[in-house]
Amino acid sequence: MALTLNDVKRIAHLARLELADAEAGNTLDRLNDFFGLVEQMQAVDTSGIAPLAHPIEQIEDVALRLRADAVTETVDRDALQRPAPAVQDGLYLVPKVIE
Repeated sequence: MALTLNDVKRIAHLARLELADAEAGNTLDRLNDFFGLVEQMQAVDTSGIAPLAHPIEQIEDVALRLRADAVTETVDRDALQRPAPAVQDGLYLVPKVIE
């Protein structure tokens, strides 16, 4: 997909960017280079390749250091609600402010 100078100017207008003609030409070249790289990457056959969590896994064995998923602290609701002026059924009661 190759962009034209009109495309770049339209994108700049939509993004509310002020883009001089010289900058638009440079931007056009850079965007077309980028889209060319994307087309090259899309042309690579990746069927049969499993997705990786970390690309380094292809080079060396990586053992992720994960901690056990366990509760390490508890919430004492009664202690947290003790200073509140009004509590009912574990909920804070607040005065009505809308009539």
